[in-house]
Amino acid sequence: MIVATTSRIERAWDVLSTVLDPEVPAVSVRDLGIVRDVIEHADHLEIVLTPTYSGCPATEVIEADVLKAIATAGLGTARVTLQRAPAWTTDWISAEGKHKLLAYGIVPPGPASNAEVPIRFFPRAPKTAALACPRCGSLNTERLAAFGSTACKATWRCLACQEPFEHFKPI
Repeated sequence: MIVATTSRIERAWDVLSTVLDPEVPAVSVRDLGIVRDVIEHADHLEIVLTPTYSGCPATEVIEADVLKAIATAGLGTARVTLQRAPAWTTDWISAEGKHKLLAYGIVPPGPASNAEVPIRFFPRAPKTAALACPRCGSLNTERLAAFGSTACKATWRCLACQEPFEHFKPI
């Protein structure tokens, strides 16, 4: 009789799918693409994380939540390694993560415009294209502010239903 077993690494990935991002609690750190790798060493698991940006204030909270989740799942000792290169890009958000963002009321990002250099400072686009409202679907929307509750989101408003919403900016 052959018994299928789930590896420690596979179990860790499953656990990481339950660790919610503290700034967008509808999406796991795995769905956001923050978790880059899980490596099994003889005495510990190494969880490789790439913060959404180098100054992200949630990085320490995410590290602590990841370590607690791995320990609670009984997967043994774990350590977090922060990998800042290559820089995180919104292209790493999973399809499921984008669906969860939309369901939460945040318009997910489209593809980053330049995959080789995901962060652009110049040139600035003359006008941002309208986004579909996540509540009513109207394209009659306007950007209110380039930055929302966090630097990675912009604040928008639907002119049809008058509801504000956020857009996770592609970077």
